[in-house]
Amino acid sequence: MAARNDAVEKFTVGSPDVWWQRGEQKIFLGDVLDGSNDVKMSVGYARYEGAESNPWTVTYDEALIVTKGRFIVDGENGPVAAGPGEIIYLRAGAKVVYRTEEPTELVYVTYPHWYEATSDSPKAAQLAEFHRAD
Repeated sequence: MAARNDAVEKFTVGSPDVWWQRGEQKIFLGDVLDGSNDVKMSVGYARYEGAESNPWTVTYDEALIVTKGRFIVDGENGPVAAGPGEIIYLRAGAKVVYRTEEPTELVYVTYPHWYEATSDSPKAAQLAEFHRAD
């Protein structure tokens, strides 16, 4: 749960009310701020529990802040890798493959809200790959 103080909020990896999983892969997403909040961006946590990958077309601007492990984004111009404390920035329209070779955790920040931007795009079918994690 978030700690609130007027316009200032704090979140932890335990803050998401719901975690989403991609198919049977060990890829999990948990929003802490999304379209249901009175904010203009989405913020959340992602966990990749081992060597995993998923192709995606980004329909929003996104910053990925790696907190553990190593995260790789394969883009049209080759791979970009980041470790703890490093950031990868993606522009709307990027066709990528998110990938990890080890357990990895990161924070994502998107504008506009990633779910709504994807739902309203020709890439909406990508969302069907995710289900509530048990």
